[in-house]
Amino acid sequence: GRLIGIDRDWEAVTASEERLRAFGARFLAVHGNFFQMRELLSPLGVHAADGILLDLGVSSHQLDTPERGFSYHEDAPLDMRMDQSQGITAAELLASISEQELTRILRDYGEEKWAARIAKILVERRQEHPILTTQDLVKVVDAAIPKAVRRKDDGHPARRTFQAVRIAVNDELDPLDRALEDFVDCLKPGGRLLVITFHSLEDRLVKRCFQRLQNPCTCPPEFPVCVCGKVSDMKKVTGKPIVSGEAELESNPRARSAKLRVIEKKR
Repeated sequence: GRLIGIDRDWEAVTASEERLRAFGARFLAVHGNFFQMRELLSPLGVHAADGILLDLGVSSHQLDTPERGFSYHEDAPLDMRMDQSQGITAAELLASISEQELTRILRDYGEEKWAARIAKILVERRQEHPILTTQDLVKVVDAAIPKAVRRKDDGHPARRTFQAVRIAVNDELDPLDRALEDFVDCLKPGGRLLVITFHSLEDRLVKRCFQRLQNPCTCPPEFPVCVCGKVSDMKKVTGKPIVSGEAELESNPRARSAKLRVIEKKR
């Protein structure tokens, strides 16, 4: 078999090349966004795959490297770019974004109930001094969410804000739906698409897309028979998503929120 790994992070590309060096030409690491998989694979002469695995979201390496700016536990420059060779940083985004747009990002990408208040306080504070570090952003969240609410929170109160800003900086969600359909087109008959998600926004999007791929009929529900003629060439492999067992969670606690969904191309 031949494995092609695609990642936006140069550090991931370098690490995988070193770790899988023993496999020689059977493994190839490609720097890029896997949303553009077709464009990245075409120059390699690869137009169809037996299997495609997507591991969405931020990596443990990125979380555990404070200077990347993904973690709310450490004080570091507010970067959050998965690909540090391009795009704007989180600090640059927060310096220029409007209060209304920031509210939308926190609400839509972080499902944050206090989105409007966090956005309001951030805009007020950046007029006094720029929001440049992770702890600058944590202090904004602390000021926006009442102490009584923070005490009842199961996790860190800034986690939803950091998730939302990270998704916006890296444009993680908006292209995903279209990309999933592209990936299905790249599968050989019998090939499988596997997607690992780590939060509800991703999982809902993947679930709905898989449902649409399995049932592409666009006829109104009241029609007794299908007249649109759209027939699916995909079948469901997993009903409910696959989640980690206790043994895996002991060695990798971050897998607790992971969900794996699988779909297969019939013909």
